Amino acid sequence: MGKVSKDFGQKEFLLNYTNRRWGLTKTTKVGTVMALIRENQPQSYDDWKSFYFNKAHTNTKTPIKVTEEILRELGERLYGKLKEIVIPDLLIAIKTITEEDCIDYIYELTLSRTYDGYITEKSIVNNSLSKKITNVKFVESDPELDHSGDIDFLGWIDDKNAIGIQVKPVTANANLGNYSITARMEQSFRNFTEQYNGRVFVVFSVDDRIANENVINEIEAEVTRLKAKG
Repeated sequence: MGKVSKDFGQKEFLLNYTNRRWGLTKTTKVGTVMALIRENQPQSYDDWKSFYFNKAHTNTKTPIKVTEEILRELGERLYGKLKEIVIPDLLIAIKTITEEDCIDYIYELTLSRTYDGYITEKSIVNNSLSKKITNVKFVESDPELDHSGDIDFLGWIDDKNAIGIQVKPVTANANLGNYSITARMEQSFRNFTEQYNGRVFVVFSVDDRIANENVINEIEAEVTRLKAKG
């Protein structure tokens, strides 16, 4: 079967950035696409397209059937965000950026932000998670493991079951609902679960505190499940 994807050329990075920023193809908007295509096992693109529009519903509390009109509306929203926000901001950045900005940015990414991220991760896990969930032993992920780039900490339930923790720093006014993991990360999370049996949880941090506090209940439920499994 040949590929059917369209090449957007130099427009791709703008489309991808804007789409991810506003979460326009999250499961809450277009359904659990990867799960659906695995269920379908399509023999052709037309087979997949027909199956998708018959089965796809938004992954929301009250699911809505996904239609071609909904996908078109999402595309229109993407265009609006690009024209009204992203492109004007980009033009300002192009006009004002300097060589010194670029030098400083490389230093920031390599040193300062790496340090800040490391300190935040340890603070969130050691000062928050470990005190709220006392029956789990949290340890830093081994750098040699394939999933280590996506899993910051392992939470050991016993000697064979563990959960994964990814700490994601966000700004105080961030919309956490817009965050979506990549296909590569999804596979990394699945690999982790196959190896350690437990789920991976994304913990959002703001000013060294947990922003999505509901994740604590989700982790506790998973710990209970794994303990019962033994």
